[in-house]
Amino acid sequence: MQKQITSTIGLILLLAAAIGIYASVYTLDEAEQAVIVQLGAPVGEPITEPGLHFKLPFIQEVRRFDKRVISWDGDPNQIPTRGEQFISVDTTARWRISDPLVFMQRVQNERGATMRLNDILDSVVRDKISATDLVEIVRSKDWKISEDDLARVQLTGEEDEEILLQEVKTGRQELVKAIFDQAATQMPEMGIELIDIRIKRIDYVEAVQQRVFDRMIAERQRIAEQFRSEGQGRAAEIDGDTERSLSEIQSEANRQAEIIRGQADAEASRIYSEAFGADPEFYAFLRTLESYPETIRASSTLILGTDSEYFRYLRDTSVQTEAGQ
Repeated sequence: MQKQITSTIGLILLLAAAIGIYASVYTLDEAEQAVIVQLGAPVGEPITEPGLHFKLPFIQEVRRFDKRVISWDGDPNQIPTRGEQFISVDTTARWRISDPLVFMQRVQNERGATMRLNDILDSVVRDKISATDLVEIVRSKDWKISEDDLARVQLTGEEDEEILLQEVKTGRQELVKAIFDQAATQMPEMGIELIDIRIKRIDYVEAVQQRVFDRMIAERQRIAEQFRSEGQGRAAEIDGDTERSLSEIQSEANRQAEIIRGQADAEASRIYSEAFGADPEFYAFLRTLESYPETIRASSTLILGTDSEYFRYLRDTSVQTEAGQ
């Protein structure tokens, strides 16, 4: 009986020792760091090395924090620029916990850190944007104007050309750097290291967008009308050139035709003259015979005297025929 009691007590002590050892041992992986808390208060320095670690069982607990880079995405804010142009600015940042002890004391956890970052980063972005011209926000300092850009903007109006040619003194990179520098100074007091901050998107607010779109549409329509007018003018010019060329061609063709016709008539007259000179009687006879089919038709009626020259060859032919008989 005594032996059973001793065995039971030994088993209980062994179990208690195992529980105590289990409760006093903890591990950290490469992506974690920790702070030991005893009765609600931090004890010792933060543990940042991965591996096996020990703590007092039951009275101490481990608060774990991420060592990796954490992203922060702010909500788009409507901010007026120095020129009172309302724009929507969407920003993002990357940060990490640099001092887990201070982080736990000041913001407790990542949710609390996000709320503080919302206040700090949104405030800094608003201050910097509202003190900067729009052209400085959207352009980089080393951006150069191309000939194509200048040619396109000259079609849309003098105001756009003035904006395009406006000198950029700081640029978007310097603006983002100024935002980062100012915000980074407030991070160590929360145990946070701000790695970088970026402006994801800049756009006009919805109320201004429609006016901008309407203006863009009107400009495009005006440019289209200008191109259409230039095209119609060019088409009229081409039609005029075509008509003029056609008239010149027709005139030259008529002139050449008249020359050829005159040369042909002259050649025909020369041939007729030679034929008449070779045998005038035969020529007169031949021309008279050729005229008969042109003047006498089946329904034609001629009233001529018997001594008419028109029937001279017919009459002479009849006389000759009777004489031969």
